[in-house]
Amino acid sequence: MANHFERLSLRHSEGSTTILVGRDLLGQAQVPLTPWLEGRTVFAVTCPTVRRLHGSALEPLTAAAARLEVLEVPDGEEAKHLEVAGRLWTSMIEAGGKRDSRLIAFGGGTVGDLGGFVAGCFLRGIEYAQVPTTLLAQVDAAIGGKTAIDWGGTKNSVGLFHHPAMVISDVAFLETLPRDELRSALAEVVKTAVLLDPLLLESVESKLEDLLGGDSKALEPVVVATARAKARVVERDPLEGGDRKLLNFGHTLGHALESALSYRQLRHGDAVSYGMLFALRLAVNRGLEPAVARRCRQILRRFDLPSLPEVDRDRVLGAMARDKKNFEGGLTWILPVALGEGALVDDLNPGEVASELESFLADPWASDE
Repeated sequence: MANHFERLSLRHSEGSTTILVGRDLLGQAQVPLTPWLEGRTVFAVTCPTVRRLHGSALEPLTAAAARLEVLEVPDGEEAKHLEVAGRLWTSMIEAGGKRDSRLIAFGGGTVGDLGGFVAGCFLRGIEYAQVPTTLLAQVDAAIGGKTAIDWGGTKNSVGLFHHPAMVISDVAFLETLPRDELRSALAEVVKTAVLLDPLLLESVESKLEDLLGGDSKALEPVVVATARAKARVVERDPLEGGDRKLLNFGHTLGHALESALSYRQLRHGDAVSYGMLFALRLAVNRGLEPAVARRCRQILRRFDLPSLPEVDRDRVLGAMARDKKNFEGGLTWILPVALGEGALVDDLNPGEVASELESFLADPWASDE
């Protein structure tokens, strides 16, 4: 008997993306991947760690595809460079890739970002699917059509919107993730929950130890709820002109910390957690109820985050100034105004931000009561 799975749909200008969440999905007959692949040349972009742990999951695809070419890229953020994308395009051309070929991004968020970017540019765009193998990718990175590579020392600064035909999120993959990786990914769940889904925040609070322990039964409904919340906001704002920016809560400082630390000392989600802590300070200064901020900080406390590395304030401010989310008028901050409600704030005094940042970098938890 086939395993149960949840099916969501995200409508957009390119059509719609089917999002499936369940266990052991690639081999299930009901999953629409087989007809999508049938008779096609298929390029599976993955990394060494994922191929070692889960490469056998690709085997069912070979029965449907006319040809399956597995293309390896480096693990982690090192994959998201133009040179790597260029090598993939060369391999795809040499293998006879056509406009109706398919690409599968099989891995975490960096593989998904790169794979979607490569698919969106190859022959002016070919269809692709996301098969995310990390919690971070299943709840956030694989959904919404954002694709990118890093450039000029800035994360995700060159990219395009190119929606996947499908997102196949198999929670069985999550059982191999270390606790640090799960903790990092849960920051993206908290980010979504605080501004869009208070019931999801309650679920995280009540099941946090199971979630951090990689319990796939606990993780599955969290993946479904977070994916549903993101799909809804992307449908309302596909090109990130308004509400979708709320999903950047914690990312303004988070991305700046990553850049200032050369992407080496903090995981992405841990940097976002610190970014949320800082945004909560700014939000309380603008009227957020202290009890709401305290509740959010208490959840992040339970994450047992690694200590914030020593980093120069001016270097962080410089990284924020280069942030891809900037407009000519300045930086927009995403701040909660109540639980389940956020605001786009573009009138923060730079001097206030700099002063608060200096205090924050000295002691990120100083606001705890």
